[in-house]
Amino acid sequence: MSRRCELTGTTVMVGNNVSHAHNKTRRRFLPNLQTKKVWIPEEGRFIKIKATARAFRTLDKKGYYAMMKDLKAKTK
Repeated sequence: MSRRCELTGTTVMVGNNVSHAHNKTRRRFLPNLQTKKVWIPEEGRFIKIKATARAFRTLDKKGYYAMMKDLKAKTK
C-alpha cells in the first residue's frame, strides 16, 4: 500500500539531514498515517480509512462528504 492519505492526498516529502559540519544526506519525511473505522451516518455504516491524524481532525469538523467534495475540487 502507498503512503498516501485517502482524504487529503498527503504523501512522503523528501529533504536533507544537515549535520553540524553542514554535510547533507537525503532523508524522507513520512506522513502520520493512521487506519481507522469511521461511521458514516448518511450511509448508516462504517468505512475503513487510511489518513493522516490531521485529516481525521478535519473529518470530525467537516464530515466525510464535505472532505471528499473538497478533494475532488482540488484534483480538477
